[in-house]
Amino acid sequence: MKLSEFQRAVSDEFGAGYGQALMTDLVLADLGNRTPKEAIAVGLPPRDVWIALCKETGVPPSQWYGAGKPAPKR
Repeated sequence: MKLSEFQRAVSDEFGAGYGQALMTDLVLADLGNRTPKEAIAVGLPPRDVWIALCKETGVPPSQWYGAGKPAPKR
């Protein structure tokens, strides 16, 4: 999963505003007690961050489709 795919998945699932709040405010034990933003900054794979974020926020596995979702055609 590319960083741009991760960012799009967060925005699609949570909305732009709430998604950004989760990125900076939600501390995830699965990411070493880091926020998603901190985890990305230290080099954790975006897919791992996406899955941890989905698990913590109760997103059903059937909606984890954002991982690897291709960019929309223009």
